[in-house]
Amino acid sequence: MEIPAFKLGLVGLLISFAVVYYVTPLIIPMLRRLKFGQAIREEGPQSHLAKSGTPTMGGLVIQLGVIIAFILLSLLTRIWDFFPLIVMLYFGCVGFIDDYIKVAQKHNLGLRAWQKIVLQFVGALAIALYAYYCPTIGSTLIVPFMSQPVDFGIWYVPFTVFAVIAIVNAVNLTDGLDGLAAGVTLIVCIFFFVGSMVLSVTATTVFIGGVIGGCLGFLMHNSNPADIFMGDTGSMALGGAVVVVAITTQLQIFLLIAGGLFVIEALSVVIQVGYFKATKGKRFFRMAPIHHHFELGGWSETRVVTAFWVVSVIFVIIAFISLV
Repeated sequence: MEIPAFKLGLVGLLISFAVVYYVTPLIIPMLRRLKFGQAIREEGPQSHLAKSGTPTMGGLVIQLGVIIAFILLSLLTRIWDFFPLIVMLYFGCVGFIDDYIKVAQKHNLGLRAWQKIVLQFVGALAIALYAYYCPTIGSTLIVPFMSQPVDFGIWYVPFTVFAVIAIVNAVNLTDGLDGLAAGVTLIVCIFFFVGSMVLSVTATTVFIGGVIGGCLGFLMHNSNPADIFMGDTGSMALGGAVVVVAITTQLQIFLLIAGGLFVIEALSVVIQVGYFKATKGKRFFRMAPIHHHFELGGWSETRVVTAFWVVSVIFVIIAFISLV
């Protein structure tokens, strides 16, 4: 008897949750012994200085949960599509290198900006070309409020390259408060979980179920006050996971809606930098990304995170409405 995709996804969710929930407490002491603690920037909110030394690189456990869930269910279904997993792991590796330079070599800035962009561009181009020539994906995209998909032709490649780089960095920027990135990613992934079921992309349903479970398990240890941070190892991997499920379901455009919070976080940084340069030193926000703006405005960290989760739920509801 064939097992429905949504049940496979839910089983993957539970497996990944269990792995992350139970393995994370075992990893925390190990990271402490290795002195893999988070370095807090002095120019950030002063309240965050107390977090200095909190173990980071917890994103490794999230990826472990997804890998185990994905492989076990692939063995069960005999459906082997490693594309989503490879994309997540690639960007997870880029984030790991960045984290390792920061915490192990005590270099606060990690990879240089141009090094990150080069690595992200190489990965994004490979992903776009693979998707473009893949018979099950192709250059067709589902467009909000349109009943018929639209073929982007060769323009699909640069569009997808931009989407991959933008989302990976946007999720990375969102990871600034306890539970924020994991919670928002979880909410956004619910949209693509349902989308993958409707479109009958079983391998993607299993994969995204694992991502949701991994985020849930991690939140048990990452909610305020956090016992562990995901680091760039986690945030870039989650960015890769979100964008690859959008690609395999042909729903990239819906990232602008369902992932509206990610878009706002990234735009706040662009606006801040542009305004700072144009006005020769003035700031548009108290601090960017925008979650810090609200913190410095008097909101508690928990209030900001909760409010941003609610905003993400609203964006996901709008995305469902726009999906004809």
